[in-house]
Amino acid sequence: MARRRPRPSRPRPPRGRRGPALRGGERTAPAPKASAVAYNARLAPPGASATLTAESGAVLATSTLTVGGLLPDRTYGAHLHVNPCGAKPEDAGPHYQHAHSHASADNEVWLDFTTDAHGAATATAKQDWAFIPGRLPRSLVIHAKPTTRTGADAGTAGPRVACVTLAER
Repeated sequence: MARRRPRPSRPRPPRGRRGPALRGGERTAPAPKASAVAYNARLAPPGASATLTAESGAVLATSTLTVGGLLPDRTYGAHLHVNPCGAKPEDAGPHYQHAHSHASADNEVWLDFTTDAHGAATATAKQDWAFIPGRLPRSLVIHAKPTTRTGADAGTAGPRVACVTLAER
């Protein structure tokens, strides 16, 4: 039986100032309409899990990703994307960008992580902007490699390994 770690407390936006909140995650499954899909069973083995919580206030956004059952001691890239997951890795579309201008950790939500000896990890990203209602990210994609942070390839992270469709809550 999996043990749940207590969630660290995080500041909440003042009452009445709360923005969009997204949630998604479950065990990965290869079904085309599932809320989580594994595209590479070697890097996202059967039984692997990923849960994302993304919350936004008036001017700030916080996204937290928790994974389990992945390969131990391995670094993966992870980003929010514009479309829901689908049968094909490219169905999730491009990265969600706040300003539709360039790939960077300031303009996108990058949640790269390195798993521990048991294949578990948690990553948190904080943005100095809020998610825009009506234009929310629709999925979280886990990539095979860590995100390239600079240069012409900034934002790339290798093939798409798994995808979690997000839902507004």
